[in-house]
Amino acid sequence: MLIHNLTIELINKIQTIYYSMKLRPLLLFLIGLAFTGCQQKGAQEQEKEPYQFWVGTYTDKESKGIYQYSMDTDGGMVSSKLMVTTQSPSFLALSKDKEFLLAVNEIDEKGTGTIESYAILKDTLALVNRSKTGGAHPCYVSVDSVGGVFVANYSGGNIGYLQLEAGKLSALIDTAQHTGKGTTDRQEGPHAHSVQFAAEWKSVVSADLGTNEVWFTEIENGTFKDEGTFRLPMAEGAGPRHMAFHPNQKWLYVINELNSTITTVVKGGVKPYEVMASISTLPMDFEGENYCAHIRISDDGKYLYASNRGHNSIAVFQIDQQTGVLSLVQHTEVKGDWPRHFELSPDGKFLLVANQRSDNITVFKREEKTGMLTYISEMYCSQPVCIVFQ
Repeated sequence: MLIHNLTIELINKIQTIYYSMKLRPLLLFLIGLAFTGCQQKGAQEQEKEPYQFWVGTYTDKESKGIYQYSMDTDGGMVSSKLMVTTQSPSFLALSKDKEFLLAVNEIDEKGTGTIESYAILKDTLALVNRSKTGGAHPCYVSVDSVGGVFVANYSGGNIGYLQLEAGKLSALIDTAQHTGKGTTDRQEGPHAHSVQFAAEWKSVVSADLGTNEVWFTEIENGTFKDEGTFRLPMAEGAGPRHMAFHPNQKWLYVINELNSTITTVVKGGVKPYEVMASISTLPMDFEGENYCAHIRISDDGKYLYASNRGHNSIAVFQIDQQTGVLSLVQHTEVKGDWPRHFELSPDGKFLLVANQRSDNITVFKREEKTGMLTYISEMYCSQPVCIVFQ
């Protein structure tokens, strides 16, 4: 404010000189200098803060728990810090107000895993509380808009429901047990691998690798309705793992771990939900083993990204905005081994990949118009599993 007042006072004095001495060139020059300084100051104020993100890990090697990383606006890594020591926080999720971080502990404590809630403080994470998830080896957590917390228990073959209120997790409220099996040796029984609440689809939607189905389960007053469940089979041996809803809520894309495909699901028709199409995540000439992991759609709904473990790539697809049909754009080598998870920066300019077996996180610049990725940098991280931006 002081600088502003001095600038106005200076301009007023110059105007007085101008009218008395007719020094127009000098006036224009000095006014230009004043406003150039203001513009430069404004530009500096608009410089963006570094990106902050959390990394969940496995802790059977060097990692100790949950880490926070900082990345500059050019995609270069700035810093990393262990924020809390905890056992195998393999999947993370932020509360909707972004004040609390949830982490599942992918361990088996007498047949049931746990989920933790942490308050996000300036220099650390503070444990709020811990609750049971209702099944062994929880591997996925999501939070809905009203504080509902949904957990997929892989070995338990079920999904759990809790509530988050002011950062505190409730005790386990309900579970929905999956039943059935598939046709491969990885599908001897149910293995719930991911779960989300989809308000537009009026269901809790979960991908079960073991039963080879996507489950649509109604929930009412915190209770799963057995009679309100619809089971949508995938192709034999597909192994559904993770899912992504298109922003228009017309299409659901399911990435299948075992047969390396993406399946498009639509609402309506003869059945409540139907498979529209499937497409491979691999090049036609690839002959090795591959296991898909994660799937993500850009916020503008134009591009879909999928990770290949084995081929060690990110497959990039364009989404037809009228039909939802996918068309391949690019396969990008991840510069690491076993891309377990990846995430887009909040502005969509970067894509970061957690390479579990090579202990690194790789950064790719994303071209908004084409969706294509270009490698930028990498950083060390022991067994990274999940990335969540602040």
